[in-house]
Amino acid sequence: MMGVYRTRDGTAWTPSYLTDIDAAKCIGCGRCFKVCSQGVMTLYGVDEDGRILGAATDDDDDDFDGELNRKIMKVENAGSCIGCSACSRVCPKNCQTHVPVDRLVG
Repeated sequence: MMGVYRTRDGTAWTPSYLTDIDAAKCIGCGRCFKVCSQGVMTLYGVDEDGRILGAATDDDDDDFDGELNRKIMKVENAGSCIGCSACSRVCPKNCQTHVPVDRLVG
């Protein structure tokens, strides 16, 4: 059985960890990336066939030699997630899967 988690003021709280991002729904806006202080996600370029081209940079001119169709966010370092769920609160597409600590397998 998992212990009871509490905030500083003693309020019960259940961490909910980011486990997946639905690439079909993600628009690559980067809002989740900006609020995550743990480096859990990385932005990737995607071509028109849905193939991952590589990690996108801050350079807006990087179009992967004309192959870039869109960008998506991927979970890169799931083990770094602290379960705050800030990323899900800013996501306009609700494309993330979070699992509460008491249901997390492994």
